[in-house]
Amino acid sequence: MKKTILAAFVAMGLAGTAAADPLVGMWRTAQDDDGNSGLIEVAPCGTALCGTLVQAYDASGAVISSDRIGTQIISATVPEGGGAYRGKVYSPDRNKTYNSRLTLSGNQLAVSGCVLGICRDGGTWVRAN
Repeated sequence: MKKTILAAFVAMGLAGTAAADPLVGMWRTAQDDDGNSGLIEVAPCGTALCGTLVQAYDASGAVISSDRIGTQIISATVPEGGGAYRGKVYSPDRNKTYNSRLTLSGNQLAVSGCVLGICRDGGTWVRAN
């Protein structure tokens, strides 16, 4: 019984840590290969952080409809300290999921990732809230 109660408190503590993480919030992505960008809502998902596409924009910045709304763009992302994060990032324009490296600096997020030794710079995202 004591172990169950202790496990529950540890789980609540980890969830609280993720909720207070500075990466949590809305982020506007850099333009992709097609010139489109998106608004990503980052929130805790279990003991990690995930980000979901909530709005899409064309190259001029106009809102567009997209069948990708609701797609998880960031997943399994955990802080490493000093503003660095590791996890996964999905790139809709290439339909690939990359092992990601995110670096938070103030209201900017540098995004990059690699898959099978091929790396891609995802540009700099800007906090939208």
